[in-house]
Amino acid sequence: MTLSTGLIFGIIFILMFIVVMATISEGLVKIAAKHQGQNPENYGVLPNDLPSMLNRGEGSPNYVSQGDHFVDLKKGFDINLLGAASLEHGIEQVHASTYALKPKDFMGMMPIPKVVVEEGGTLKAGDVLFYDKKRPEIKYAAPVSGEMLKIQRGDKRSINEVVILADKEIEYREYNLPDLNTVSREDLVAFLLDSGAWPFIRQRPFDIVAEHEQLPKSIFVTTFDTAPLAPSFNLTVQGKEAEFQKGLDVLAKLTEGGVHLGLDGRGTSSPSEAFSNATGVQKHWFNGPHPAGNVGIHMHHVDPLNSGETIWHLDVHGVLVIGTLFAKGIFDTERVIALTGYEMTNPRYVKARQGICIEKFVTDIKFQEQTATTDKEGKPVNINRKAVRLISGDPLTGKEIEPNGYLGFFDDQMMTVEEGDYYELFGWLIPRAGHPTQNRTFPGAFAPSAVYKADTQQNGEHRAFVVSGEYESVLPMDIYPQYLLRAIQANDFEKMEGLGILELGEEDVALCEYVCTSKHPVQKTLRQGLDMLREQG
Repeated sequence: MTLSTGLIFGIIFILMFIVVMATISEGLVKIAAKHQGQNPENYGVLPNDLPSMLNRGEGSPNYVSQGDHFVDLKKGFDINLLGAASLEHGIEQVHASTYALKPKDFMGMMPIPKVVVEEGGTLKAGDVLFYDKKRPEIKYAAPVSGEMLKIQRGDKRSINEVVILADKEIEYREYNLPDLNTVSREDLVAFLLDSGAWPFIRQRPFDIVAEHEQLPKSIFVTTFDTAPLAPSFNLTVQGKEAEFQKGLDVLAKLTEGGVHLGLDGRGTSSPSEAFSNATGVQKHWFNGPHPAGNVGIHMHHVDPLNSGETIWHLDVHGVLVIGTLFAKGIFDTERVIALTGYEMTNPRYVKARQGICIEKFVTDIKFQEQTATTDKEGKPVNINRKAVRLISGDPLTGKEIEPNGYLGFFDDQMMTVEEGDYYELFGWLIPRAGHPTQNRTFPGAFAPSAVYKADTQQNGEHRAFVVSGEYESVLPMDIYPQYLLRAIQANDFEKMEGLGILELGEEDVALCEYVCTSKHPVQKTLRQGLDMLREQG
């Protein structure tokens, strides 16, 4: 090696060392600032404009305005599944005979809320259906008009569903709408609580329906979803652009910290103009794999949640319900729903109201099948097995429902998944190519754009909870989820809060559960920790 070559390599090494040390120092300073209750974005060793310069670059699409904030996320994992909804036949308008609200869709609600309408009573869309006895000010409204049909009860007389027999033509409750230009914040909150629109507003910490007595430091609205087979909010807002803007105007009256709009910066074309041309909001574009569309990720990178603070958040459906209420004076919960999954006869989009009975969507699906086998004596027998599972929501965070069940309150997706009750001989040893995986010991990791058929197979069993670094590789947040989960298991409240539990919701750690070698119920453990902290006050 000549002297000049050695000098060049030496200079390169020194420059690399400086960059690495500066990056590490920047991260440490921001972490320290966050732990002290300060905004990490205000602290650092690099120039203030350097992070934005690094973020913009070639990763910023042409449709992103120069004045908008662009975040390019690297961590995460996209699960590409067969059975995406198609627009080939347009979007069908669907109406069912029954609809239901499920109290268990609302975290922290008492198992037996107060139902205010007796069976056989009549309702209009927007009339109060029930309320939580712990927070009676928050009213939960009927999505359709009709007859109060029945209350479906579960264990210990808990209420699973409040079912409404719907009218063919929907009648709406009449409202005395306040004037947005003159109404006080207190009167606006009181109106939203009584109208039935308040439950669409959720909060961090705890990811529950928002506490109306608290003033949020900001409000976040996410306009895209990166979960597997998730629907496009561009379809949801189509033809309702004015109502969406009206909803944003209402939200702006509820906080002094501003409304933040999370926009999709992943594609080659701009999202709906209802999103990109929205006024009175701060816009933030996000690029990267799932969970780039999660509102918790947006909060973390835009306005992190510190101890003692509250941030509210909504999805597009919630903004439209509030906007339509003020624009037209009606409680309209209509949304675009994606019917997805490989076993779905015709994966498609439909327009339906919240809480619709899914029975008519799955009439052609074979849920049970017979398997031929032999008993101990060698005699042939037929065993009925469950062939397909139905999920309300996305496959990472959704809940299983029956073929005659009802769509969840916040859900805009229904999915079919093959029941994975089969066994693979030496499945842990044989490199398989037919499964989406992040682990590079399997061939599927080298084909990130490959599309797979989903099933419920867990590909392993619960085992020792080991530190592997897998969680951190799919969670684009300055949080150590492995240590956080251990703190929850140890009931260490101080450490739980210090490790960032208040910023998280189940959807943020769903990928951690998916890639977990230990097959640990990450979402369930996180919810246990959040509930414990909330009970402690």
